[in-house]
Amino acid sequence: MESNRETPGQQILFRAGELAGLIGGTCRGDLDAPICSVVADSRAAAQNSMFVALRGERTDGHRHIPEAVQNGARTILAEIAQKDAVLASIHDLDEARASCLIFVESPRVGLQQAAREYRKRNTLLKIGVTGSSGKTTTKECIAAVLSACYPAGTVAMSPGNLNSDIGLALALFDIRPGHTIGIFEMGINRRGEMDELANMYEPDIAVVTNIGTAHIGIFGSREEIAKEKSKIFACFDGRQKALLWENDEYKTYLASKVRGSVEYFGLQSTEGLGQVENLGLKGWKVEWKNQRIDFALPGQHNLLNACAALSIANLLHLDPVCASRGLSSTRPLFGRSEIREGKITVLQDYYNANPDSMAAAIEFFAEIPSRHRKILVLGSMLELGKESARAHEEVGLMAGAVGSNAIFLFGDDMIAAETALKSSAFKGTLFWTSDMDELSDAILNFVQEGDLILVKGSRGMALERLTRAFEEEKLIAPSVSKVGGPHAS
Repeated sequence: MESNRETPGQQILFRAGELAGLIGGTCRGDLDAPICSVVADSRAAAQNSMFVALRGERTDGHRHIPEAVQNGARTILAEIAQKDAVLASIHDLDEARASCLIFVESPRVGLQQAAREYRKRNTLLKIGVTGSSGKTTTKECIAAVLSACYPAGTVAMSPGNLNSDIGLALALFDIRPGHTIGIFEMGINRRGEMDELANMYEPDIAVVTNIGTAHIGIFGSREEIAKEKSKIFACFDGRQKALLWENDEYKTYLASKVRGSVEYFGLQSTEGLGQVENLGLKGWKVEWKNQRIDFALPGQHNLLNACAALSIANLLHLDPVCASRGLSSTRPLFGRSEIREGKITVLQDYYNANPDSMAAAIEFFAEIPSRHRKILVLGSMLELGKESARAHEEVGLMAGAVGSNAIFLFGDDMIAAETALKSSAFKGTLFWTSDMDELSDAILNFVQEGDLILVKGSRGMALERLTRAFEEEKLIAPSVSKVGGPHAS
């Protein structure tokens, strides 16, 4: 078999031996093997890719190395402790003769080091987005503005919500020499993760959407969340900028951690913002620098995401005409403020949930004028730890106070919400279950034409199963949305 045939048009990110030297790895095989892409899923391996064998909750990537090699991976980044097992697993594969194995103590750390080294080879203005909620939508809004203002092919961005230590690392390998500006999301769900993200990316502009209660079960308090989020500024040396929400309770603390300049976004702080008209489910009509923006994402929380994008446009001195056109092109992402219409109207917002985003969604839902019945379908909020019972009780009381005709609760954590609703003497229909089939049957038997329904819960509750049931019953039109926003690539 021929070794390392390079596909015309492929950009070589590294040679295997070169990368091993950069990250302190030990090589076995063809040191000249080209690395043209980096994957952590053996099914995504392609010609001349590097497969990173990571240990996960459900599987160990080392078990899938043979599959990755057969799919075209020519470089494998693996754990040195599993060296003998890895060599044995590919010993009889013809494809392995042209491959190179790089062994390190931790493939995850090696991946991060490789991502940092690759990112440093590309010169671009780097915008990073973090926060307890709104990160992905804010990133998409900023990307829409940038894409309208910069030449085609010059804006790099993280696809979908790839924002973790692994997700960001993989996303950085999509940067190309033609990119001049980047917008990448930076999310955390463990202590120390932001240190790793900041070290990999080193943002020039860091946007913090808010400090809320997402992952409070992991960090213990909002103060600790603020402390971890503030590490996005860890690599600042005085030349960088921070963009903070004007009404965040922790804005003073966050600003104190910035070595550089601090700017703010919001209805009062975003320069050039004029009249704002709430169009309900159709979003907002926004005047900014004598331009009209038809912003399609409904809710006050999404308006603030738009303000962050416009503040970025101000910081970069972008053309208001182009920036406004870009923001007007933003559309809801999968499971985030999506409006599904048909015989009933469904606001599906189930990609993530925490007490702050749940409150924002319920408040927005309450403000929507409707001549028809309003129904709340609320799934459990996950990763709240010892705060879970109290948080779900509060959600129950909030849900019962907004005048909905029925409340359907899903998940074990929502038992606390059901108890709170019963104690508050909620007058509407109340139903709780932890079984999706029971939930679907109960709602399908209850809904009638014209109903307005909010479906909100954590991603782990997989509430998209309910909207698929609505589709099957022809209550709403089939979805055309995809995971990732309109600017994901």
